[in-house]
Amino acid sequence: MTLTQQFLTILSAAVATFLTRFLPFWTFPSKAKTPKFIVQLGDLLPPAILGMLVVYSFKDQLLVPNMDLLFAGIAGLATVLIHLWRQNMMLSILVGTVIYMVLVNFTGG
Repeated sequence: MTLTQQFLTILSAAVATFLTRFLPFWTFPSKAKTPKFIVQLGDLLPPAILGMLVVYSFKDQLLVPNMDLLFAGIAGLATVLIHLWRQNMMLSILVGTVIYMVLVNFTGG
């Protein structure tokens, strides 16, 4: 990659990053009321994205059932239970990840 190509790549990444950060503020000024559609998107998208992440996480295990499916199920159940108990997303994700990694690496799976 030439120096010009490197410069243009970094410049385009910087412009895209700044544009995605500032575009909402330019589009919806603080004094204007946020459109109802945007508010609805803000309510609906987080659960939809988490649902897609769950499907993505389990898709490979569901196609070829093996011990990884059991391990993923145990870790997923632990994640849900910890989250329901403590209402702390970081803790539940951390515990679920640790449980899965321990099961995969130390049980011969």
